Amino acid sequence: METKYLFFTGGVVSSVGKGVTAAALGLALKERGFKVAVQKLDPYINVDPGTMSPYQHGEVYVLDDGAETDLDLGHYERFIDIRLSRVSNFTTGQVYAETIAKERRGDYLGGTIQVIPHITNEIKRRIGLAAKETGAEIMILEVGGTVGDIESQPFLEALRQLRNEVGRENCLFIHVTWLPIIGATGEIKTKPTQHSVAALRSIGISPNVIIARADQDVAQDLCDKIALFCDVENEAVIPMKTANNLYEIPLLLEELGVGDLLLKKLEMQSRRKADMRPWKKLADEIKKEKPTVRVALVGKYVELQDAYMSVREALKHAALANGAEVVIHWIHSADLEKEKSWNLIKESDAILVPGGFGSRGVEGKILAARYARENKIPYLGLCLGMQVMCIEFARDVLKLEDANSSEFDHSTPHPVIDLMTDQRSITDMGGTMRLGLYPCALQAGTKAAAAYNASSVDERHRHRLEFNNHYRADFEKRGMIFSGLSPDGRLVEIVELKDHPYMVGSQFHPEFLSRPMKPHPLFMGLIKAAKEKAKK
Repeated sequence: METKYLFFTGGVVSSVGKGVTAAALGLALKERGFKVAVQKLDPYINVDPGTMSPYQHGEVYVLDDGAETDLDLGHYERFIDIRLSRVSNFTTGQVYAETIAKERRGDYLGGTIQVIPHITNEIKRRIGLAAKETGAEIMILEVGGTVGDIESQPFLEALRQLRNEVGRENCLFIHVTWLPIIGATGEIKTKPTQHSVAALRSIGISPNVIIARADQDVAQDLCDKIALFCDVENEAVIPMKTANNLYEIPLLLEELGVGDLLLKKLEMQSRRKADMRPWKKLADEIKKEKPTVRVALVGKYVELQDAYMSVREALKHAALANGAEVVIHWIHSADLEKEKSWNLIKESDAILVPGGFGSRGVEGKILAARYARENKIPYLGLCLGMQVMCIEFARDVLKLEDANSSEFDHSTPHPVIDLMTDQRSITDMGGTMRLGLYPCALQAGTKAAAAYNASSVDERHRHRLEFNNHYRADFEKRGMIFSGLSPDGRLVEIVELKDHPYMVGSQFHPEFLSRPMKPHPLFMGLIKAAKEKAKK
């Protein structure tokens, strides 16, 4: 069977919901019996988002093979419940780096290197590689950014060429666009969408389906108007009102018949009836009245909540499974250093300290860990959150006042968090990173082993420094349990406190493997402990 391609483009504004829409439709097609793969094409010139500020890019989502990718890949994995690899995301930076490397090797035999055909050929090569490696029957490709951006033009041109190469019958262009509302009149305007489609058509692409997003109901006459002016069939203009929560979107698209419409246009037959009952049950559960648990999320980038997208969703997954509703108090760790936001910490049933890089706000995170330890507040530390838990323990329990991480203080006499010996000679940024899936052996009788109900697990990492084994014996004597270790016992993966309801830190990022129907065990443990505290 030939691979079919669905190309998603965005119109009018960025952050219009392409990623979630593509993920939800991937789920719809998988439910109909097809093998689906997804690929995000990012137009920025960075090689990957690994060194980009979370304020600019949001969360860096890490895959099993260590690829640092766009947060939309988190949507793909959570909705479709698939495990992606590095072929599932590439950038302009990667395309140009590969093309220039080939030119330097002489692969082009002295030819003049141009956007067409050399850059567009490299884009098509990477798309073909993903289709081949995944064995997908249906490939979903999302082009980042908005139609009209100068950066995305080579990608759109490559897709136009690819359409002619694979056959028009084997691909569809789906344009996700925004319908703004004029505040004074409450009128929904279609003109920006018309201009967006005109920009697409000017480069030789006519959308087959338009998904029209809006914050209120879109009347049929507006859909008919879009169809008329954008040269799209009436049935192919899909009105999508903003959902109350992400997990309603697959149900809304199913009710609108979009999955069946795509198969009809691709001349494919559904292999089975889509079973959306688990998603209906999930959506119904979200709407129910439930007891609330309040979680203080003490982070460094809380002004942009997308920086903690997977953490937020993992908390929601665990809360739903525990019959609770999570209320997140977003607390900037630097505020705690200035005696601000402590009222929110004291009102919370649990504290979560997520990952991050750099020294800014770290002392605030350490203060949050101390408050959780001294007041028996359920605590989950992720990556840096685990490290600050250890620094605080060393300072206050072991009385090593200057204990720190060598990331923040190179001259600390007590680097309880430090580079491993074999990392010290590496100078490239990212070269010392432990990225991707690594095994973790769980110690019997611990909270971690009870949460997982397993003896070993594999988890995704994204960090540079490790717990310093020189201090391990002293920590254990004073009540710190090393409940998860690398199989050779060399690397500390999970720590927990002996006499505490739930104070657990993981060197890895468990949030990346949480799913709506399969919440992550460590988040489940946190919410369960928080719920018990809230009852008291």
